[in-house]
Amino acid sequence: MPRHGRSPVLGIDSGGSGVRIALTAVRGEGPALTWSSPEPAVMGPRGIDARSLLDRVLPAAARLLRQAGAERCEAVCVGASGMATLGDDLRAVLPDALRDTLGARRLALASDAVTAYAGALGQRPGAVVAVGTGLVALGTDLTPESGWRRADGWGHLLGDCGSGAWIGRAGLEAAMRAYDGREAGASPALLARLEALFGPAPELPGKLYPRADRPALLASFAPEVGRCAGTDPVASRILREAARHIAGAVAAVCPRPDRDDERILPVALTGGLLRMGEPLLTPLHQELQSQLPQTRPVAAAGDPLSGASLVAAALATDTLRLPTAAGLLRIIC
Repeated sequence: MPRHGRSPVLGIDSGGSGVRIALTAVRGEGPALTWSSPEPAVMGPRGIDARSLLDRVLPAAARLLRQAGAERCEAVCVGASGMATLGDDLRAVLPDALRDTLGARRLALASDAVTAYAGALGQRPGAVVAVGTGLVALGTDLTPESGWRRADGWGHLLGDCGSGAWIGRAGLEAAMRAYDGREAGASPALLARLEALFGPAPELPGKLYPRADRPALLASFAPEVGRCAGTDPVASRILREAARHIAGAVAAVCPRPDRDDERILPVALTGGLLRMGEPLLTPLHQELQSQLPQTRPVAAAGDPLSGASLVAAALATDTLRLPTAAGLLRIIC
């Protein structure tokens, strides 16, 4: 990163697996300077607690600025899981704090679905589904009239269907059915994995329900469902159903071409759940082909952190073309 010339930009990614930041040159010259913490953002009475996030991010950002030989940031993009539904405190507190401390002239507050989209596809039409502990799909054709189309991302109690938490919960339910002796939907194989990871099955509710990170604990069982899927029909069925949900979310947000439009739109899959590999990816690609024949699956170019950096750089250079929308992408100049 050059030590002279235009000030750098800062990307911030706050999600279920922690907080990460990257300081990059506006034009992308040189490697990014990065920092990360495995602790996710704290939830407060107004949703995501802005002060607790700032207490970690601002000192780290200041160190990266010193390392880069820069005095301030040209632009900052904060991408946060829950920005759309739990971001009241972030929207109230972050703008002044980031301006005062980092000298940022331009700010973007974004849902992590937007930064996942930007990281995966950049600024081109298509659809992205981010599937990890939770799940959210986002699509756009980049026209002001249509804006963003969003599906799911409603959390593990109301949605996130097909996500790691959804798969883990379904697997644990199948295990508990086996423990009870219920035949329908029961999986002795998953019961064995439950007891290997968490101890006796009757003790699981006491370990699960009091925890604030229940979605993450549920998602931690998803890989066990994947490992059992090759030999256990219940586990295999869970992953096929998850694939239908994921493809269905993409179908809900994918831009609808005009009848005469022959474009093949890109669909990018991103998120940690994809590391499960063939047990999930094979049925998922089958479902995408069945539900969305007019699309083409593509590899995600980058992750939500690189997407936050891309949005910040586009802000700094007046080249941002992604739609703005309340709760999804808010620009503050």
